Amino acid sequence: MNLEDLIPTNEICAKYRVESTFVRSLHESGLIEIITVEETQYVHCDAISEFESLRRLHYDLDINLEGLEAIQHLLGQVRKLQKENLALKNRLNIFE
Repeated sequence: MNLEDLIPTNEICAKYRVESTFVRSLHESGLIEIITVEETQYVHCDAISEFESLRRLHYDLDINLEGLEAIQHLLGQVRKLQKENLALKNRLNIFE
């Protein structure tokens, strides 16, 4: 893993004006992955859009951690069903 692709959690907290406990709670719930390198915690840059979405849901819509977990689970199911739907459409196109 390249260190250039990682963003320190303290920078994320400062930029998005969130508490470090919020980031830690997201990690403990399995909603984001925190990588520790030499006692510094980082989030991969690919996970920032997911973090931004979770932050908006929590702070703007006042959704608690359990609600965030449920939303993430349901969104995962929707994405899976969309992929399956696309695969089935592609299979049908073969027969047309």
